[in-house]
Amino acid sequence: MRVGIGYDSHSLVPGRKLVLGGVDIPYDKGLLGWSDADVATHAMIDALCGAAGLDDIGTQFPSGKQKYEGISSLVLLSEIHRLLQEKGFKVVNVDTTIIAQCPQLSPFILEMRKRISRTLDIELAQVMVKATTTDGLGFIGREEGIAAQSVALVQRENSRG
Repeated sequence: MRVGIGYDSHSLVPGRKLVLGGVDIPYDKGLLGWSDADVATHAMIDALCGAAGLDDIGTQFPSGKQKYEGISSLVLLSEIHRLLQEKGFKVVNVDTTIIAQCPQLSPFILEMRKRISRTLDIELAQVMVKATTTDGLGFIGREEGIAAQSVALVQRENSRG
């Protein structure tokens, strides 16, 4: 078994849609980034990459590369899942915390978990997504951005890789 951690943060800006955990969240701002800027999924990708000994998300899917502009981070997560399988790993579980002052995320958590579990082809119980605030502190508390952190556990299925 191997464990990895991931972190991501992006600025909130007007004129972009807010996507977290693969779910469109109604809000007057969205996250700025080359892809859909889904910090929850990005943190998860980095955690899985770390656990499997793969290069980080920025190396796997570089900003500025046309084919990744506006792409759904669930598509990127699916590609990482494929790479993990090629290396002989299966996902045991992922646990992600989204750090946002606003909007209220609890109504969307279950759908995030469902979409991630389908993308990784694992049971819903193997995916945890939580949300917290910073009680008004820092760039998150000032509603300038959103961050996420994630931990992933993978297990080698065979001796490949």
